[in-house]
Amino acid sequence: MTRRLFRFAAATCAAFALALSAAAQQAPVAPPIFGEEVDVRVVNLEVVVTDRQGNRVPNLKPGDFSLRVDGKDVPVEYFSEVREGRSIAAPAADTAEGAPEAAGGVQSVAPAGGVGTYYLVFIDDFFSIGPRRDEVLKSLKADLGQLGPDDRMAIVAYDGGRLAVLSGWSGSQAELGRAFDRAMGRPARGFDRATERRTFVRDEGFASQVVGDSAPLDLNAGRGGLNERTIAYGDTLIRQIQGASGAAVSAMRGFAAPEGRKVMLLLSGGWPFSVRSFLTGGNAMPTQELPEGDKVLGALASTANLLGYTIYPVDVPGVQTAVADAEAAIPAAFGSVAEQEIEGSLHFLAKETGGQPILNNNRTLVLAKAGADTRSYYWLGFSPSWQHNDKSHKIKVEVRRPGLEVRSRNNFLDLSRKAEVSMKMESALLFGSFPGALPMSMKLGPAVRSKRGQLEVPVTLALPVDLMTVVPVDGKYAAQLELRFAASDDKGNASSASEIPVLPLNLTSAKPPTPGKFVRYETKFTLRGKASHVVAAVYDPLSGKVATAEADIVAPAP
Repeated sequence: MTRRLFRFAAATCAAFALALSAAAQQAPVAPPIFGEEVDVRVVNLEVVVTDRQGNRVPNLKPGDFSLRVDGKDVPVEYFSEVREGRSIAAPAADTAEGAPEAAGGVQSVAPAGGVGTYYLVFIDDFFSIGPRRDEVLKSLKADLGQLGPDDRMAIVAYDGGRLAVLSGWSGSQAELGRAFDRAMGRPARGFDRATERRTFVRDEGFASQVVGDSAPLDLNAGRGGLNERTIAYGDTLIRQIQGASGAAVSAMRGFAAPEGRKVMLLLSGGWPFSVRSFLTGGNAMPTQELPEGDKVLGALASTANLLGYTIYPVDVPGVQTAVADAEAAIPAAFGSVAEQEIEGSLHFLAKETGGQPILNNNRTLVLAKAGADTRSYYWLGFSPSWQHNDKSHKIKVEVRRPGLEVRSRNNFLDLSRKAEVSMKMESALLFGSFPGALPMSMKLGPAVRSKRGQLEVPVTLALPVDLMTVVPVDGKYAAQLELRFAASDDKGNASSASEIPVLPLNLTSAKPPTPGKFVRYETKFTLRGKASHVVAAVYDPLSGKVATAEADIVAPAP
């Protein structure tokens, strides 16, 4: 978890002069002017069905499946079979004895024809060692020809600082190939992680030495608990894993827009599932001092299930040998436990989201393995009966025919409207933009340092009229928007969600604004800390449209 170095002062929520036309002024806060929204929701599940030999089973019908949510049977209301990347015409629906029947019959999830897969490639530069990472990236680049005509891929990378977008959604092999070249040109910081671990192991070895009175230098050594060094380094390692997995969460949020099969190829540089076992060689009892992997990686799995991503975690380090392992100085027995824990994280993420881990020598067959596993599956959908409640719900899918096995995600998080908007805006503020966002101009004025050391920055925004839903109210034209700012420093540390204020903009004009034009808006914000970059996002709650802009902050000379 990165340390937050700055936050916006609460005073930034004050509104300033605003005009939809030359003479218009900001209106006082008005009651909501928009009507009720009809909410039709469908939760879709990607389900893989195999026989005992692992072969895919085709031609199943909706009635062949049993779907339970929070322990209660629910009807399969939407159903499609995707076979080799094409949606097959849905068979006649049948209802098994005792199974709930869908009101209005079963509808298709996808029309017959080509169905693409969206592959989001997340590259962990923070834990990965360059040569091992590049082997995987070279194989991905070489296998781009395996993408289908309806497939798309996006590529992001994380080095412990800002999350870098190397390619948006694209089906161009040339464009994606250049993005992988840029990825291979980025520094990898895995040797730093290896050095930290070697230092810890050597310190542990030194403290365990026996001195003249037959006692170890560290009197706590060998007592079975965790000493201060282990807890301190364990805390650091957990924060690092949380930072990397949090970046993967942000990547999924930023690329959540496509409708269809979504897959994350998670190129992990080595995240141990149990940090306690990883550091002690499995010789310490479970403890509350260092949380296990289900707590550390739970947010990543939950976000994937929420957004419909299936995670295929990739074992970037591969088989650890004396030649390939940068940590060969660590005893073999310790290294064996460490490798098991690293693979444990991959198994956990795959199982929770319905994917498969890609381990050892298969690490150079990523696209082939993931592609083969995602081109044939069943889509099952149902409409939740509850309102958005920000709670996690358990899902269990079974096949009524004997001898068949099922793989799918096992839960989903049902977000409230407020949480959905917050997630959408968080992505906009993280990336500076996202697919579908409208461009917006932003100009920062000279920053001024206050007596308290805070930085006050004037800002002028050109709000696009095409963003706004404008309606007549009391003989005028009104729009209601929300404005957010977020900042980051040179190391990529960013404003946390709890530190991002929301500025309501209630706009009125005597004349309707002209489509394609912009509205000038001036305000100022105050920052604490050494921020160097700011992102602005404006949201229209009715249309769901977002406009974004970003700029660098030039701090005044001391």
